[in-house]
Amino acid sequence: MPVVWDEAWGEWLRQSPQGGELLAWWQQARDGMHRVGREAYGERLAALLSAASPRDCAAAGFGCTRRMDRVCREPSVCRLDPVAPSAAGEVLRGEREGPVQGACGGFHGFRGDFEAHVRFSGGGDRHRAVFWRDTAASAVRLWVDGVPVGSGVGLDSYGHWLDGRFLVARAEGPDDHPRQSYGPGTLVTGIVSVLIHDAVHGSTRVLIPESHERWTDPQVVLAGENLRVYATREAVTAGVPDRILPGRPTPE
Repeated sequence: MPVVWDEAWGEWLRQSPQGGELLAWWQQARDGMHRVGREAYGERLAALLSAASPRDCAAAGFGCTRRMDRVCREPSVCRLDPVAPSAAGEVLRGEREGPVQGACGGFHGFRGDFEAHVRFSGGGDRHRAVFWRDTAASAVRLWVDGVPVGSGVGLDSYGHWLDGRFLVARAEGPDDHPRQSYGPGTLVTGIVSVLIHDAVHGSTRVLIPESHERWTDPQVVLAGENLRVYATREAVTAGVPDRILPGRPTPE
């Protein structure tokens, strides 16, 4: 299958071998899966996304945080060199939305029965999280900086960064929770758990709600050196956290 790109991104792709390889692998998804199998295809795509820059993702045709279902429409701005992190912290939060220099902080791709999502941490895009959702197998895999994270955990296919360091993602909650419920969606449980990955120290914690904790819409807030876990957005507004954890887990 010939590789086709938006010529507006052609100049960038000609100087970015990583972007060109990502473009080819993404556009040839069907043939790639036929040659190597679904799992191997997903692992290679995750490896390419883990090494790609935001501009590589935009040039390869992934949707962005501004409009996830279509390719970048502002390459004249988004392909420019990124601006320096601002004192206000917008870049550190990894929430850049286009058109912005250097491209957005998150990208999304959809191909039939699978999805790929990548979130850059900001602060120079030092870290990135890649989610692969195989809808045919009802499975989600996660890589942070190219390393598998949360193996064996029923993850959501989205996550966000705190302070350019902590990746936060939801996961399935315990079956034996007294308030547990089930329904349609990426996560089938009404009470959910929370995965927190510290990209600086390479450590991962999966927080499972106890019987008295009703985590239906859990929020994690970084307050100084601590992480505060709230059951809902309303609990954040009320200032009532269920748990307060040290930012770095205590050695056992």
